[in-house]
Amino acid sequence: MSRQLPGRDEDPDRLYTVTRGRSRPPEHAFDLVTLIVTEQEPVPGMQSEHARILRLCVNPTAVVEIAAELALPVSVVKILLGDLLETHRITARHPRFAPTKARLPDLDTLKQVLHGLQQL
Repeated sequence: MSRQLPGRDEDPDRLYTVTRGRSRPPEHAFDLVTLIVTEQEPVPGMQSEHARILRLCVNPTAVVEIAAELALPVSVVKILLGDLLETHRITARHPRFAPTKARLPDLDTLKQVLHGLQQL
């Protein structure tokens, strides 16, 4: 018996319900490696998928990891994330824009290190 990937065998009616009929995320651009962080805890009465995302993203979590954990297609997760972003319940940041604590060494320093390693 072959095993399908999570989300591949989802009931289309359920996915339609989860996204409230929407097929595209809001104007926010999420890609697979966008990091999501919870800013507010789930509240009673919140859609269960939204609450699960908020509990999952206490630490920075990539969109693709969220989709895998929820066993939902990435496209559906992006719609849910758009809802949470619009209500300021999450923040989203692409890793390339994340602030770094330390700067990389300049090119000359890297060349000197490479030269030193080649001499070994």
